Amino acid sequence: MEPNRHPITVMNFDQIVSTLPAAAVQNVHGLPHPHIGSGKVREIFDLGDNLLIVATDRLSAFDVILPTGIPGKGIILTQMSRFWFKETEEVVPNHLLPNQEAILAQDLQLNEDLQLRSMAVRKLRPLPVECVVRGYLAGSGWTAYQKTGEICGHHLPAGLLESSQLPTPIFTPTTKTNEGHDEPISEKQCAALLGPDLFAEVRRVSLALYELGHRRSRQGGMILADTKFEFGLDQDDTLYLIDEVLTPDSSRYWPTDQYRPGQSQPSFDKQYVRDFLLACQWDQTPPAPPLSEAVLEETRQRYLEALRRLVQGD
Repeated sequence: MEPNRHPITVMNFDQIVSTLPAAAVQNVHGLPHPHIGSGKVREIFDLGDNLLIVATDRLSAFDVILPTGIPGKGIILTQMSRFWFKETEEVVPNHLLPNQEAILAQDLQLNEDLQLRSMAVRKLRPLPVECVVRGYLAGSGWTAYQKTGEICGHHLPAGLLESSQLPTPIFTPTTKTNEGHDEPISEKQCAALLGPDLFAEVRRVSLALYELGHRRSRQGGMILADTKFEFGLDQDDTLYLIDEVLTPDSSRYWPTDQYRPGQSQPSFDKQYVRDFLLACQWDQTPPAPPLSEAVLEETRQRYLEALRRLVQGD
């Protein structure tokens, strides 16, 4: 089946803000479709030849789902993914079905909240790797560089600082697990998992998507430091971009005007939550401590600001 080229509707920022609920939606109940999977944030339902993916307001950190969610986070993530699916569809087809609004509202008869946090998508074969691209030295990449001068087999110049821009973006894939930690692998290991031809295509597309995302984010006054992509194949082995794309849950965004190499950067993602949890001296095993209203609202505002900058510009 040939990938469909179809218009993707993106709501404006004020419309999105007006739809956000007062309380976090932690679970999805009452849908008449078989429930076939749960992730840290998303619930997956079987539509026969297709899938329904619903983004809850759950929040995870250190691979643990936290007891408190962020009201409207699932809507923000879904609408941001729709924005990026539209921006990237000339690079690679994505898993969104044509006529999303009609499917969600008329065929599936979802209420307004569920429509805004849901995607009706093709049923594909997900690749067994997460495709991480790094343009800057941060997070686990910075930790690895300090120890070895390398990240996933990429030897980097000496003397780089935390948050330094890399000479060129690098492809640093990981394994893909539903529970526990994904493990970094080298490009050679990734090629062994996927096969050389598919690996080459996935690597090329991942780097192209990062370059597009980095360029477009700059227009909104943000640096896309790193991100991860997921891909799937249809019955003809056509490659599709799946899951979410370039959201604060899967990407590290920094404000351009505050960028200072040599230190950690302020960010539009859940690093604020991670820092709060580290300050609590939590041992990173369940159960996680509850988050204060102040931490939840500050994190929500960071997600919203990232969306605003993308949709409206800086």
